[in-house]
Amino acid sequence: MMLINIEHLSHWFGGLRAVSDFNLEIETGELVAIIGPNGAGKTTVFNLITGVYRPKEGRIEFKGKPTIGVPTHRIISSGIARTFQNIRLFKDLTVLDNIRIAQYSRVNYNPLEAIFRVPSFLKEEERIRSQALELLAIFNLEDQAYQTAKNLPYGQQRRVEIARALATQPSLLLLDEPAAGMNPNEVSQLIALIQMIRQSFDLTILLIEHQMRVVMSIAERIKVLDFGQTIAEGTPAEIQNNPRVIEAYLGEEERE
Repeated sequence: MMLINIEHLSHWFGGLRAVSDFNLEIETGELVAIIGPNGAGKTTVFNLITGVYRPKEGRIEFKGKPTIGVPTHRIISSGIARTFQNIRLFKDLTVLDNIRIAQYSRVNYNPLEAIFRVPSFLKEEERIRSQALELLAIFNLEDQAYQTAKNLPYGQQRRVEIARALATQPSLLLLDEPAAGMNPNEVSQLIALIQMIRQSFDLTILLIEHQMRVVMSIAERIKVLDFGQTIAEGTPAEIQNNPRVIEAYLGEEERE
C-alpha cells in the first residue's frame, strides 16, 4: 500500500534551486534513505513534506490525501513525525516532560476541562504520563525520566528525540541524520535501535544520513541527491557501485 507519494517537487530560495523535480513513492513498511553531499537538498525535502516550506511546484500525498498547504501541526496529527539533524529537545525540561509534550497533539480534553481539572482531564493526564513512561522503558531511558534533558549524554539525547517523535504515534518517521556526532559504539546502538522501533512500532521510515555504515546496514532503497537533483536511486549494492554516486559523494575510497 502506498503511504506517501511525491511528484515533481521543486523548491528554490531566490535564484538557488534547492530541490528540482523530486519524485518518491514509499510503500507502507519500507525503509528508504536519501543521501547526498551537504547542500544537496535533503533536509529541504523533509521541510517540504512536513509543511515547514510550501513547494513552488509539485504535489505530495500522504495516505491518499494532499498535504501541501496543510499546517504543520495537522500534518503531524495525520501521522508524520520527524527528528532533526541538530537535536531540538526542550533542554531545560525533564526527559519525561519532553515525551509528554509530544502527546498533546492527541489529547481528549478541551481547555475548559483542563482549567477546572475535571476527572476526565486528570484521567487523560495519567494516561499520557503512563504512556510516556512506557515509551521511555522501551528506549531504556526509564532511569533518566526525571533528569533534565540537557544533562544526558549526546547519544541518550538522540534516543529521547526519537522517542518524542514516536510519542505522536506516527506511521511515517523522518530521521534527519540521526548518527550525526555519534561515536562508533553509539552508531552500532543506533542501527539496532532503528531496526527495533521499525518492527515494534510498525513504522515506515525515511532516513537522511551521511554515515554509509548506517545507510548500507538498514536501507532497502536509496535515493541520491546532488545540487537538488536526483542522480541515482536503487538498492544499497547498486548505489555503492554507481560511478556517478562515487564521483559526487561516496569517493573512490568507498569503492575500494
